[in-house]
Amino acid sequence: MPTIEKQLLFFSFLAIALFVSPYFLLGEDAHMRVHDNLDSNIAWYKVVTKSGELFGSVHAVIPQIINGLPRNAFGTEFSGIVWLHALFPSIYAYGLSQAITRVFAFIGMYLLLRKYVVPDEKWVWIRIGASLAFALTPFWPSGMLSTLGMPLALWALLNIRAGERSWVNYLVLTLLPFYSSLVLGFFFFLSAMGIWWLVDVIRGKGWNWRFFFAIVYMTAIYLAVDYRLVHSLLFSDEPTSRDEYFHARLPLWRVIRLIFKNYILGHTHVMTVHGLIILPVTLVALYIVWKKKLWKREKLFVFLHVLNFALSTWYAFWFYKGWVPLTERFDLLDKFNFARYHFLRPMVIYVLFAISLKILWQQGHSWKKACFAAIAAQLVVLTAFNEEIAHRNKPSFREFYAEKQFQEIKEHIGLPVHKYRVASIGIHPAIAQYNGFYTLDTYNNFYPLSYKHKFRQIIAKELAKNKKLREYFDEWGGRCYIFVDELGKHYMFNKNSKRTIKHLHLNTNVFREMGGRYIFSALPIENAKQNQLTLEKVFHSKESAWTIYLYKVIP
Repeated sequence: MPTIEKQLLFFSFLAIALFVSPYFLLGEDAHMRVHDNLDSNIAWYKVVTKSGELFGSVHAVIPQIINGLPRNAFGTEFSGIVWLHALFPSIYAYGLSQAITRVFAFIGMYLLLRKYVVPDEKWVWIRIGASLAFALTPFWPSGMLSTLGMPLALWALLNIRAGERSWVNYLVLTLLPFYSSLVLGFFFFLSAMGIWWLVDVIRGKGWNWRFFFAIVYMTAIYLAVDYRLVHSLLFSDEPTSRDEYFHARLPLWRVIRLIFKNYILGHTHVMTVHGLIILPVTLVALYIVWKKKLWKREKLFVFLHVLNFALSTWYAFWFYKGWVPLTERFDLLDKFNFARYHFLRPMVIYVLFAISLKILWQQGHSWKKACFAAIAAQLVVLTAFNEEIAHRNKPSFREFYAEKQFQEIKEHIGLPVHKYRVASIGIHPAIAQYNGFYTLDTYNNFYPLSYKHKFRQIIAKELAKNKKLREYFDEWGGRCYIFVDELGKHYMFNKNSKRTIKHLHLNTNVFREMGGRYIFSALPIENAKQNQLTLEKVFHSKESAWTIYLYKVIP
């Protein structure tokens, strides 16, 4: 390996180390995304690892959540990120997961580009620059290698497809399922690989059973690892909140708008951050290919352009209301999010970026400078998306979970936490869950439908006031929250907020019937007595982002 390549590899790993360093240098004062992270997954890991049901049966429940949340709702115990949270404090488990994911994202993309896309030594800057950029994308944390591990899996499968028999390829296929998710990425990747194998057969390239069985082998590993998901989908007959999930609601004009929004901006769970630098680069390269008629030479480049747009189109049309007759007939179309084929886009976009840079590189010396500038610019843009920078105005880990403040609340109540139930207003219930309280409210992918209907009685009058909240809860319900019409879909009112709740209407009789005794509110409730609530105490803390008004249900 040339010296320059070794130096660039060293620089890349150093850059990744610096990128994830805030979690270890700042500890709980570090910042990270709240949505689908602090408000859910991180608390889930703590709950399940402390529940005594980490290895519980497929019929086990966790009483801390909604009077008995099915253990299966927390996913498999064979996930690497779960074990990081079982072995390390949450913030360091999170930092380690970030480091592991980004390192293997880089390795996978680098190996793929080096062997199959831009193998020439003169393109070392391109393959390492594109790989580093790919590794620094703001992926969804709990997805782990579900999308960023795809290049590594593709590299291994392409090796097997080409007849290579190295054990390393099978090691990759064996281990990746333990640090990624079938439903959050690899179902779509593996089904795409199956289509590729079938196309090979149709085009007369032979059956290539080794390639086929490699795909089947990796799929089997995923099904074994995610056995709880398999059981829930195939063998559980209890209705869940997913039975009332309706996704196909958009008219055609909004679908078309969503196509281009996704194509240019991406999606929150697979943030490619490609719109500012990468997209213009790929379009300039496409213009060069068109002008110089390089279609035959650049078949992969053209295919990836088409695939990239097709994936955005598929994603948007999944929400088209024309699907309704099919979703009503086949409930799996609502229970399983087939729109996630667009989770292939991070790999597609960054491979396309590398090929585009190669095309520009070949146009002359001045274009080479443009390639360096594009790589540098993309890395600068991605640096701005580092969680410590992008979420600096949101609560830190310590401020969000406010452990000292909630310990004070626990001591004030003075009862064992399993003796009463709580719910939250104006803050995420994950905060109470993280701190060990037993909650009637929650944010989970699925839970018993009967519980959703019972909980709805508590907030029925608030939902009746607000159509958006009513549709949000009734047609999805993943956030089983105490929604308040005055607050809308806002769940984070910090201690500097001047808002008050003036017209709350809860069915506290049902709340009490379900075991509810206390409400943690981030805002004062002016008509508390009308809701059979009495203010017990207000809790302040310098280390917390919240002021907590502790209300008790009047017997």
